[in-house]
Amino acid sequence: MAVRVYKKTSAGRRNASVNLNSEVTKQRPEKSLLRAKPKKGGRNHHGVITCQSVGGGAKQRYRVIDFRRNKLEQPAKVVGVEYDPNRTCHIALLEYEDGERRYILAPVGMTDGDTVISSDKPADPKPGNAMPLKAIPAGLQVHNIEMVPGKGGQLCRAAGASARLTNKEGGWATLVFPSGEIRQVSMSCRATIGQVGNTDHQNVKLGKAGRNRHKGVRPHIRGVATNHNDHPLGGGDGKSKKNRPPVSPSGVEAKGGRTRGRKKASSKRIIRRRVSKRYGQLTV
Repeated sequence: MAVRVYKKTSAGRRNASVNLNSEVTKQRPEKSLLRAKPKKGGRNHHGVITCQSVGGGAKQRYRVIDFRRNKLEQPAKVVGVEYDPNRTCHIALLEYEDGERRYILAPVGMTDGDTVISSDKPADPKPGNAMPLKAIPAGLQVHNIEMVPGKGGQLCRAAGASARLTNKEGGWATLVFPSGEIRQVSMSCRATIGQVGNTDHQNVKLGKAGRNRHKGVRPHIRGVATNHNDHPLGGGDGKSKKNRPPVSPSGVEAKGGRTRGRKKASSKRIIRRRVSKRYGQLTV
């Protein structure tokens, strides 16, 4: 069992669970791939709060991840699978034949001693191997998918995420995402075979506010409980909502409002949005 549920010995332990990280095999991070990660507290360069409920938390160091997988035709051996405080999934440390080491997102089933490769040609479609979408057989699960060739993976990077490659036609590959969205991506874009690991992340319950504070999350106040100059829904007598839908402090609609730019060029490559009035919610 990868998620442990403790006895109700206190109010904080009640309804709380802990991820045992059973996939992790290496405890200490690779020193050459660590970078400083100073705290911002949700503030921009002017010192103005631009992201609410952010601050504090345990000190972290950033692990440099190879999202591009641009070291081609060179097999790499998996040294170990590590915990990464900056993301929900685990990361795997690779060592190439020339001695270089890089981090990648660890897919399901990857463990010490495995060999992976990044190639421009069709290769063995096993978890961890990276290829352009034109070289990947249809029907497979992929993750760490590029949206622009050479830019690096941007899609399906969270724990347990993957997309299904369904069709390839006219230079475009069709992908079905866990949200139900169906999107076309250029077949020159690179993707990694398999599903992102640490699938039990979604089953963890924090149980108390203190564990959220360790993650850098501060208490969040409801908009209707603020003053009129702090939030569009604030002020007034009692629980007044000002006769408008739920919005963020900057006025962006919070539930069901459209926030995507109307003139975005990639919109024509979305075959079906996440929620369709005609088809409903598509499950993968």
